[in-house]
Amino acid sequence: MDQSPRRPLGRTGLSPAPVGFGAFKIGRNQATKYGVAYDLPDDAACEALLEAVLEMGIDLIDTAPAYGSSEDRIGRLLAGRRDEFILSTKVGETFENGVGRFDFSAPAIDESVTRSLRRLRTDRLDLVFVHSDGEDVAIVDRGETLETLARRRTAGDLRFVGFSGKTTEGHLRAIATGLVDCLMIEYHALDESQREVIEQADAAGIGVVVKKGLASGRLDPATAIPHCLRPDGVASVVIGSLTAAHLRDNLAIARAAIVHD
Repeated sequence: MDQSPRRPLGRTGLSPAPVGFGAFKIGRNQATKYGVAYDLPDDAACEALLEAVLEMGIDLIDTAPAYGSSEDRIGRLLAGRRDEFILSTKVGETFENGVGRFDFSAPAIDESVTRSLRRLRTDRLDLVFVHSDGEDVAIVDRGETLETLARRRTAGDLRFVGFSGKTTEGHLRAIATGLVDCLMIEYHALDESQREVIEQADAAGIGVVVKKGLASGRLDPATAIPHCLRPDGVASVVIGSLTAAHLRDNLAIARAAIVHD
């Protein structure tokens, strides 16, 4: 069992590794925000990468319907090891035939959860985040999006409700609903606007996972990862890579940052 230092994810009872695996690049290479083009790995390379991720102790795997074939590949390749990792996916955005679409209605959220369960070949999703289009406040105030996830949580289809937004106001509004167990926020040295969110979430017992902690490749992991983990309320930084060695290096940086905190 991995005995490396970990932090609790709010009151969820989960304590993920300080680096999580972002599974965008194993399923989608169209209409991306990355500056460098890349090929999708074939099944053999994808399986080797996912196996390496688990073996090195990275047990938070984050995917989404908008990540192309990512959910399906994780389901096919890791279904037999389901109890070894924390499975995170999202609702609200899809990506099909090269086009992304958003739908936060109750029927769309229900369909998305059901589809993710099928694609990921599991009977429960650990974390399900709302994949915001930037209209965070409108999504929260509409009510039906988070309420539908809360209903599926009660039904046992998912364990914890999350919100992955873009604005401080939206995240604070999500905290105030009392429906959210975890937030996924962008936080790094070039944008610390969400520091208040981290503090408020921590005070409320709501977990925080950082996304885009390397500022889409603009920051050096050696300094960026410790910066992301400096606030006590941050449990993990989700990082995407197609190279196991890079993830291993990033995990070592994160573990050292927590030990020396």
